[in-house]
Amino acid sequence: MINYYKYLPTSDEDESWGLHVLSAGCNRIPENEIYPSLQHPAHHYFTWTKGRILDEFQVIYIARGEGIFESATCRKNIIKEGTVLLLFPGEWHRFKPNEKTGWDEYWVGFKGPIMDNLIQQEFFNRRKATLRVGIHDSIINLMLEIIEKTKNEKTGYQPMVAGIVMHLLGQIHTLVRQNNYKSEDITESIINKARIIFRTHIDQVITIENVAEELNVSYAWFRKAFKAYSGIAPHQYLLQLKIEKAKILLADPAMQVKEIAFNLNFKSTFYFSKLFKEKTGSSPAEFRKKMERKN
Repeated sequence: MINYYKYLPTSDEDESWGLHVLSAGCNRIPENEIYPSLQHPAHHYFTWTKGRILDEFQVIYIARGEGIFESATCRKNIIKEGTVLLLFPGEWHRFKPNEKTGWDEYWVGFKGPIMDNLIQQEFFNRRKATLRVGIHDSIINLMLEIIEKTKNEKTGYQPMVAGIVMHLLGQIHTLVRQNNYKSEDITESIINKARIIFRTHIDQVITIENVAEELNVSYAWFRKAFKAYSGIAPHQYLLQLKIEKAKILLADPAMQVKEIAFNLNFKSTFYFSKLFKEKTGSSPAEFRKKMERKN
């Protein structure tokens, strides 16, 4: 995971859409690290002692690790991985990761009458600011999509990102309701955790054996269970993630193909180009040209 955050200006037109996005980002907080970072923007900075009050809603997803959360209307409780923190405008709150574990967090901040209506209709409420949804790469996918859309701030991006936020809220609501009726299947939980590990380590050297070890299961069981559950071997799943990430990076003309291969930890540019063509039908250079013609 590469730490990233962005705070976004909005126009009157953006705000009239009904929902507009004000911030988005992701952070990996290692063990024993100061939280929030001292580089955190002043207008969103807080300490555990004082807490803070924001003028926006925020959805924060804890994908790894654990910590503590407390707000004015939600008592202090332990936060486990797979939990959504829902922050409300005008509501005092504070949270932090456990120093022994750190955590991975993804967040998006937003406002608008659409969300106000969801609160009024009690789809979400201040008393239930911590929502246990479990480990789901669908949540990560939506968060990453929001982040990617906010990076370039292309004309008209706000309504598109607002739509993804609505999808995210719908997904969270659905998962909460499902969890009210059944406990999380152990195999499903392990596979979902593996998907998160693959996705958040896409730019690092990682082996299937490492993932199985982190999940405290045998390598043989993990390979068999992952393929049976997802229909694809874990190694192929990781390669597909890398190819999809490469497509995004190829949209940046400033990045050379060899640089992309290096960033995604392919053993050589030749191997990356060969694999990319096998998976997409085009070489990286040909794929980039097709994208340029579309734009």
